[in-house]
Amino acid sequence: MKKGAYPKKEQLVNIPELITKYFYYTKNLSPVKFGTSGHRGSAFKKSFNEKHIFAISDAIAYYKNLTNHTGPLFAGIDTHALSTPALASAVRVYASKRIKVKIGKTYTPTPLVSFAILEHNKKEEDLADGIVITPSHNPPEDGGYKYNTPNGGAADTDVTKIIEKYANEKLNSIENYKSYEEAINSEFVEEYDFITPYVEALPEIVDIEAVKKSTYKFAAAPLGGTSLEVYKKIKEIYSLNLEIIDPYVDFTFSFMTLDFDGKIRMDCSSPYAMAGVEKHKDKFDLIVANDTDADRHGIVCKEGLMNPNHFLSVAIWYLFNTRKWKNVKIGKTIVTTAMIDRIAEYLGVEVYETPVGFKYFGEGLYKKELAIGCEESAGASFLRFNGDSWVTDKDGIVMAMLAMEIISKDKSPHLIYKELEEKFGKCYYERIDIPATPEEKEKIKKLENISLETFGGEKVQNILTRAPGNGADIGGVKIVTKNGWAVIRPSGTEDIIKIYTESFISEKHLKRMQEDALNLIKRS
Repeated sequence: MKKGAYPKKEQLVNIPELITKYFYYTKNLSPVKFGTSGHRGSAFKKSFNEKHIFAISDAIAYYKNLTNHTGPLFAGIDTHALSTPALASAVRVYASKRIKVKIGKTYTPTPLVSFAILEHNKKEEDLADGIVITPSHNPPEDGGYKYNTPNGGAADTDVTKIIEKYANEKLNSIENYKSYEEAINSEFVEEYDFITPYVEALPEIVDIEAVKKSTYKFAAAPLGGTSLEVYKKIKEIYSLNLEIIDPYVDFTFSFMTLDFDGKIRMDCSSPYAMAGVEKHKDKFDLIVANDTDADRHGIVCKEGLMNPNHFLSVAIWYLFNTRKWKNVKIGKTIVTTAMIDRIAEYLGVEVYETPVGFKYFGEGLYKKELAIGCEESAGASFLRFNGDSWVTDKDGIVMAMLAMEIISKDKSPHLIYKELEEKFGKCYYERIDIPATPEEKEKIKKLENISLETFGGEKVQNILTRAPGNGADIGGVKIVTKNGWAVIRPSGTEDIIKIYTESFISEKHLKRMQEDALNLIKRS
């Protein structure tokens, strides 16, 4: 796929057809399946239809009653076409189950739902929780549904297993719920302003005054997503020198440049998807971007789009040199850059390494044991200046605001990363995907007893099938050497095996590790 190509008209999703199938495909539906970020699917594929939303909502209502979470359910949706009808279906269930739901006046970013839950639970005894209807940066025809527990973070597997099981039992035995008109006008559904409290609290986590006083010119690219209204409010309240690129919602996302495989994805970490934003880089000192539900961040400096691992390294370096946090750890997933480990060792801070999935950081951020949680796919969140929790889900908006603070008070994040390379070494990182059958994927999950003396030409120091931080199964294997590592794990949503490799030696060494990983898969 040529970088910077725009979709042709015939590639754009037929929204009326998609919505029709959402409501009227009712037979032979795919089962509910919660992955690392909730249930995802498409009405075209019979995996995200009204019956799925009824069943999942019913299961969440069941779980709330089971755990006696009597507070309101904060509900956010993104700008995918399926999200609005899915919310309508969900409130029918919740109103019928007499559960109070607070819905946004407009589209609501994932981190703002987490923020609302935590703020409520600080002040009230009746514990609130929430839902976010979003498939993140997935193509326009997709939908997604995830549940956030009272700690504000995405539900862990112990919770989602209960919801998934109950939902599948309900999938083909749907109750006679209230009509949408009855539900939306009932005492159980209330409109809520998610945006203003969040934006007004930003000075508690980033130095807005420094950004305001800066002479730099900033831009924000919401990529047609939920951060649009948030940046408008930030600009209104703080009078920042901030321009918004493509300030509108388009359910086909026709303004996006195509991703590496020719699909439309609102992935703010992809050089292909971000090509349309990058073309503006000479007009601004810094451009920040978010995916559709604003839980991921993209940072564009004068030199271009930063690799997510690079900005996460810069963010950690900067935060631990400017905040006064004590007795906290750095949370990172098993496939996030080892540059963070080298920075952490220098700073004398412990690293808490988990399997893939930001949900593993929710409790640590909630208990203020983690200063930051981060993952290589451009997801992160951190604590307030005083060490209190901010949100316990990924927050792409606050990471974008941090980038503005960094350049305003120090220098370009790109230049800071170059300094980190000089101090800790240059690393080469790549993920490759290979097609795999379900049987081949299962074999990778069971790579527990492999014996390797060398990998990539270096002596093997460690072979992990469980994450060092929380001891959870990583669903594959991580091989560690002195100057590199590789993770081999099957995708939870696609018929592929993912191979992540990182070398602190050279591109050649990186390729050698990839070859050894491929040979290991062949032998399994």
